[in-house]
Amino acid sequence: MNLDEAILQLISRQEITDQSVLQELLEEAGHAPSQSTLSRRLKRLSVQKVNGRYQRVEPLPVVKPVAPRVSIIEAPPNMLVLKTAPGYAQIFGLALDREEVEGLAGTVAGDDTIFIAVRDPSLLQDVRAAVQQLIQRGP
Repeated sequence: MNLDEAILQLISRQEITDQSVLQELLEEAGHAPSQSTLSRRLKRLSVQKVNGRYQRVEPLPVVKPVAPRVSIIEAPPNMLVLKTAPGYAQIFGLALDREEVEGLAGTVAGDDTIFIAVRDPSLLQDVRAAVQQLIQRGP
């Protein structure tokens, strides 16, 4: 039986309230982990002290942030409008202004909408492509 199995077996069979007691029981079972090794193993096995005793707990699910949905609306001859989730417009607007996109005159950002002014209507599609790239990689 490896160390991880021994730890899980001991905490499931006995009420262990102290890490030093667990360490002694593991030594009796033929394992001699240092205190730091034991602590790391407990963490990796999701073993925590709950109500005064060591027990395995379900780890919390990892929640990955979701990129906000952004849509681009053309407003010819020289405007683009970005619609995004509430609170993201200023972040995207600032990122666009810092990109120094050729043909971009400037942005005005509210809470969920950005107006993008293009200097020359012939550059509208180029600015749109640059905006699309920024959206894909994130602000």
